[in-house]
Amino acid sequence: MAKSLYETLEVSDSASSDEIKKAYRKLARKYHPDVNKDKDAEEKFKEINAAYEVLSDKEKKQQYDQHGDSMFGGQNFHDFARGQGGNVDLDEILRQMFGGSGGFGGSSFGNQGFGGQGFGSYNEPDLDMSAQITIAFDISILGGKQQVSFNNESFDIKIPEGIRDGQKIRAKGKGKSYNGKRGDLIIKINVAPSPEYTLEGDTLTKYFDIPLKTALFGGKVEIRTAHKTITLKVPESTKQYQRFRVKELGILNRKTGTKGDLYLKANIVLPKVEDLDENLVTLLKEKLPETI
Repeated sequence: MAKSLYETLEVSDSASSDEIKKAYRKLARKYHPDVNKDKDAEEKFKEINAAYEVLSDKEKKQQYDQHGDSMFGGQNFHDFARGQGGNVDLDEILRQMFGGSGGFGGSSFGNQGFGGQGFGSYNEPDLDMSAQITIAFDISILGGKQQVSFNNESFDIKIPEGIRDGQKIRAKGKGKSYNGKRGDLIIKINVAPSPEYTLEGDTLTKYFDIPLKTALFGGKVEIRTAHKTITLKVPESTKQYQRFRVKELGILNRKTGTKGDLYLKANIVLPKVEDLDENLVTLLKEKLPETI
């Protein structure tokens, strides 16, 4: 049975949840539109997110493992998505695949699956709906506004400072309507990987470049952090990857109300020998120690 969602994430259909998550993060980092400027990157990024939405959910994964690509009328996921037109709505595809109770949707839509497959049933209407968005890493640290387009409606939501990957935000009154009532939209937040920072707990880590002269003799270096630009005093004889702690410039812990720290790791940039003064090169060859 063909199962192209696994192919989309470049894993086998026997992959563990950890392997699926690791593959998703790797591909999301590779094809994120802010990083990859290729014209097809955005659509690839959407497909990756849609595949992960299914395979990271135990119930949806179980249904997909049972039915495979018959849920797309026998086509593989890539061809099916491309066949929907230029502005493919993968949210809507997933809503229909899982009868509205899964995917990015909310309540059930009846027996509507693809290729004659039906996976939903209509009972008491649930007016809340689900969606997911990807935000920039810096926004997760600082907070801010993010525009959301859903059900032919565009609106801004407030991203709180310190939100983490996988957490959810409730947009009141943006769900389904029924008998004059309207449910909410529950938005799962995916935080895009950062090319600059790594995050562990509440602590951020970032590398910064310094010239060899500063590493040897000390000096001051301006460094742009997520919160502000700081001036770091670098001591004499700074070593490669030496770590400097800056208090409370990490990420906010929303439960405790405290901020973690920022660790800056020195990356010493060596000059090219051909750019050095000949007399200095001669002197260095004579005087530099040959042992560590």
